[in-house]
Amino acid sequence: MIRNFEIKKTVLCVFIMVIYCQFVEAQVQIEMKTEYIGKSDYRKSENEKSEKVGASQGAAMVHQANMTIPLSLKLNENKRPTLWAISANGAYAKLDNKNFTAPLVVDEILNIGMNLTHLRPLNDRWSILATIGGGIFMSNTDFSKAGFKNVLGNVGTVFIRHLKPNLDLGGGIMVNNSFGFPMVFPALYLNWKTEGKYAVKIALMQGLELSVGYDLTKNFRLNLIAEMNGQTALLQQEGKDKMFSHLYMIAGFRPEIKIGKKISIPLTVGMNLWRPAQITDRTLKSMFQDKEYYFRASPYASAGLKMNL
Repeated sequence: MIRNFEIKKTVLCVFIMVIYCQFVEAQVQIEMKTEYIGKSDYRKSENEKSEKVGASQGAAMVHQANMTIPLSLKLNENKRPTLWAISANGAYAKLDNKNFTAPLVVDEILNIGMNLTHLRPLNDRWSILATIGGGIFMSNTDFSKAGFKNVLGNVGTVFIRHLKPNLDLGGGIMVNNSFGFPMVFPALYLNWKTEGKYAVKIALMQGLELSVGYDLTKNFRLNLIAEMNGQTALLQQEGKDKMFSHLYMIAGFRPEIKIGKKISIPLTVGMNLWRPAQITDRTLKSMFQDKEYYFRASPYASAGLKMNL
């Protein structure tokens, strides 16, 4: 069991907000995905003990879409890009919760955000990545109920070290208002990959992504993957500002069908290994509480579409 998932959730949000820089061909990138997380028991972990919360169970369906539009791109003599790009992303999660007798979770999550990113080389070995943006994080889809407290803004800078042609490692800071006021959090960046018939990728950019792939044909790749993703909702309960965090860590097989050079269809079958989900106070103190609520492991499946236009 991983402790203090609220801290890891905050860092994960930093990863999500630090937009990846793979636009060296100046293409518009569009990605859509629908995920199904199977039903499992809801449990509480406290003081190294875990127990079931009554007869509570839950499953989830998550729909996500992301679009990135490069606004300008220049390459220097080392093929390092100077890039301006804008991105928009959205996620809707429907949680099928059963037998909950207390308001421990929400039934819906809607996240919509937009970011402006600038990437430029500093020298042969270093680049800088800066981003600014924000979004709406709600526990329903009724925009008439959205208010300023549903808005999260972010601004950050990451310095990236190009250790090898296929390995980038970086760090910096991100400022956001997750707890109702601006706070500084660490921002991490890792991108390592190999190309060819066998392909390996490890990335901390849009969450955690690990994959090992093998090209069975020029249009079909089989991947073994492990990923971590999630959504957040800001809400009020009994007049207090609250935060609902929904994370899931998955592992499985991902066949990927390539249609030409610009379209691919990834399909994933596997397991949701761990799905923490709980409502906490929107305070800094909540990051350090020694109590977690989570759904147990369950089946996982997803289907997606990726396009480079």
